[in-house]
Amino acid sequence: MATHLLRRRVSQILSQAIPCPTSPLSVGRAFSSATAPIRATLFPGDGIGPEIAESVKQVFRGAEVPIEWEEHYVGDQIDPRTQSFLTWESLESVRKNRVGLKGPMATPIGKGHRSLNLTLRKELNLYANVRPCYSLPGYKTRYDDVNLITIRENTEGEYSGLEHQVVRGVVESLKIITRQASLRVAEYAFHYAKTHGRERVSAIHKANIMQKTDGLFLKCCREVAEKYPEITYEEVVIDNCCMMLVKNPALFDVLVMPNLYGDIISDLCAGLIGGLGLTPSCNIGEGGIALAEAVHGSAPDIAGKVNLQIYL
Repeated sequence: MATHLLRRRVSQILSQAIPCPTSPLSVGRAFSSATAPIRATLFPGDGIGPEIAESVKQVFRGAEVPIEWEEHYVGDQIDPRTQSFLTWESLESVRKNRVGLKGPMATPIGKGHRSLNLTLRKELNLYANVRPCYSLPGYKTRYDDVNLITIRENTEGEYSGLEHQVVRGVVESLKIITRQASLRVAEYAFHYAKTHGRERVSAIHKANIMQKTDGLFLKCCREVAEKYPEITYEEVVIDNCCMMLVKNPALFDVLVMPNLYGDIISDLCAGLIGGLGLTPSCNIGEGGIALAEAVHGSAPDIAGKVNLQIYL
């Protein structure tokens, strides 16, 4: 009985994170119907990552998911081909397998190293981050009816990594918004809403201030919205969105937004249901790549101090 319930729960999580049941990204269906084991790349990560990765493997075994893990670890030297501690071979593994799972990865702050997470998004062209956020039965929070999806553009915006010093004491960071990336993530959001029976898509922005960049993002969202007349479309300023989420998260269904806003809003939504450890996350790339991830930190201060046991 426990194994049956666990298998059903794994299937629910996968179906929430994967966009379309008829696309190559339908990992949940592939897991349930495949006769041969599916090979997936696993990055155990840093800190508590290897410990929770081992527990994840126990969960998959208990759910009888036919999967073989191809494990890759973060290197101790920078790979010049990726300009990070991630090796080229590990990225090729994800490209080959087209599905992967990533534990928490820590990048030293201000040390000049390329972010490991940014490397994965850029090199694998993981253009959309999808985080289902819904209230969990038995885990009491301030809200009982949270059921929304955040979809974050994953490749540009303020996270383009284009910073420089203008003169001494003055630095500049460039925010990049392109029509191609905006149309792509907007199309994904509306397609997700349609295939998952969602009724509303909210574009989150600050176009009242950043008229060119966020204005282009909104223009692309409106263009895509016209192709989905059955989906209600609205535009919400980022600061107002934060207030509305805290007051009444039931007002939202699917939220689509540029990179930085998505980073903030997705963590805010996780707080509504109890924290980062309770929301799944999946990065979607072109060509059918899907890389799920832990969204909490690597917690090096408690690594090796917690005995994680899975009883099935």
